[in-house]
Amino acid sequence: MRGFVINIRKAKNEDVIVTVLSSKSVKKYWRFYGVRHAILQIGNLIEFEVKESKKGFMPNMRSLSQHSFPWLFTPERLIIWQSFIKLFEVHFKERIEIEPFYFNLFLESAKKWEKQNPKRLAVEAYVHLLKHENRLRSSNLCYICENELNDTIGLIRAFTPIHLHCVPSAPLNREEVLKLLNSGSTIHLNDTTVNTLYQILLKGL
Repeated sequence: MRGFVINIRKAKNEDVIVTVLSSKSVKKYWRFYGVRHAILQIGNLIEFEVKESKKGFMPNMRSLSQHSFPWLFTPERLIIWQSFIKLFEVHFKERIEIEPFYFNLFLESAKKWEKQNPKRLAVEAYVHLLKHENRLRSSNLCYICENELNDTIGLIRAFTPIHLHCVPSAPLNREEVLKLLNSGSTIHLNDTTVNTLYQILLKGL
């Protein structure tokens, strides 16, 4: 089994419950003495064997190994990665089976994380996710009052455009936002705008 760790919760003694996103599922596994294993960190890509419990309890995780990325040793990049990955545990709270899209999104982002701006990668990945889930709103109308947007807009969760007077938020250029939503690229945005979008992203998927 191969997957990304999206959550770790302490159980009894030194055991942990690990939530893993694989290419087909989001499942929880029990790991005995898991707190002793340094590779069990949120965001890590791991490989492991699964041993089903004889009592019908949570399956056990065994024989762990890690696929390392060079940016794991750069604290600034690692923090952004883990903050992004944590959002998915809540996003998939009620789901078990998923499409390969999500695993592939993680993997492709992780491969670029070392050489590109991680906040830009997170924002771009978020836009691709919204498109995949048919939740992308690129309308010229405010989500709150349904009137036409101004040249300067705000965004709420899922990068949904609104008037600044409808919901107080950071001002953004409407044309720049629409270009992002249509292209999935941040290349036309400055770092200040990207940081604003990243902060919106952190509010939840």
